[in-house]
Amino acid sequence: MFRLAHLSDIHLGPLPELSFRELATKRVTGYVNWHRNRRRSMFGDTLTDLVADMKMQAPDHVAVTGDLVNLATKKETVAARLWLEDLGAPHDVSVVPGNHDAYVPGALKRSYKEWYDYVVGDNPLHAIGNSFPYLRTRGPVALFGVSTAEATAPFFATGTFRRGQALALAKLLDQAGKAGQFRVVLIHHPPISGATSWHKRLVGKQFFSKVIRDVGAELVLHGHTHLDTLYWLDGPQGTKVPVVGVPSASQSPGADKPAARYNLFEIDGEPGAWSLTQRERGLHETLSGIGWVRERDLLNDGRAVDARPRSDARPAHGPVTPMDEIEEAQ
Repeated sequence: MFRLAHLSDIHLGPLPELSFRELATKRVTGYVNWHRNRRRSMFGDTLTDLVADMKMQAPDHVAVTGDLVNLATKKETVAARLWLEDLGAPHDVSVVPGNHDAYVPGALKRSYKEWYDYVVGDNPLHAIGNSFPYLRTRGPVALFGVSTAEATAPFFATGTFRRGQALALAKLLDQAGKAGQFRVVLIHHPPISGATSWHKRLVGKQFFSKVIRDVGAELVLHGHTHLDTLYWLDGPQGTKVPVVGVPSASQSPGADKPAARYNLFEIDGEPGAWSLTQRERGLHETLSGIGWVRERDLLNDGRAVDARPRSDARPAHGPVTPMDEIEEAQ
C-alpha cells in the first residue's frame, strides 16, 4: 500500500517588510488583504501543528498543490524553500505552484529557481526550458505536476492551462497508463466549471478535461479554493476520475473557510483493480487538537462511499458534489 499526503495553500506568514518599490505593484492589494483578512486567521501554530501531525502518519510521499507564499517576494520564496526542506527531501515531496507564487511578473521564475528540486521530474533534462508537466515515479504511483500559475492583474487570481502543456501531459499519462501505474495529477486551480468564482477560474480547463477523457488518470488533486471538495471528470470508456480539493493548511478555526486539513490517500491493488481510500485529518471548529474528519472510499465507477466514521469525525465543511451535478469542464 502507498500512502500519499496532500497539502495546499500554505501561505507562509508573517509577511516580510516591503519596500515602496515592492508595494508599487499588484502586491499592494495583497498586502491590504493580508492585514485585513488573513493575518489573524492564517498565522500562528496551525501550519506547524498540522505538518507535525502529518509526519506522524508516515506518508510515503507528500504533494503540495501551490500557494506556498503570499506576495512572492524574494524573502518569502527563500523562506518557502527552507520550509520545504523541513517538510521533507525533494525525493519525498512534489510541488506545483499557485497563483500567489506567481503574484507579479518575474516572481514565478524566482520561485522555480528556489524550489527547483521540488518542481522537477525524475528526468531533469526534460525540464530544460519548461519544467511542466513533470513526471515522478514512486513505487506504483506516477505523479504528474502541471502549472497553472501566472501573474495576473489586480483583483484577479486566474490560472491558465494551455494546449502545449495539455499535449505533453496526455503523452505522459498515456505512457504511465500503459505501464500499469496509478496516475495522480497535481494542479493548483480546480479544473472544474463553477468550482470557484469567475475572477479565480482556470482558463483552458477544456484542455484538461479532454486529456482526462482521452487518456485518463486515477486521481486529480488541487488547491486554490481553500475548501474540501470532491468532483468528478469523465475518463475513458465511461470511467469517472475523482478531483479532490483540500482546505488551506494554515487556516485557523473560526473563519468562513474550513480549518486546516490535509488529505491522506491510501492506494492499493493493481491495474484495473485499484483501491483508493481518502482520509481527511485536521483541526476541528469546536474541539481542540487535530483529529480525523472523514474517511471515504473513492471508486472508479464514480461513487463516493463514506466509510465508517472515526470516533471524532464530523461532517465535511465543504461541498461533496455528486457527479451528476457537475457539468463537464468547458
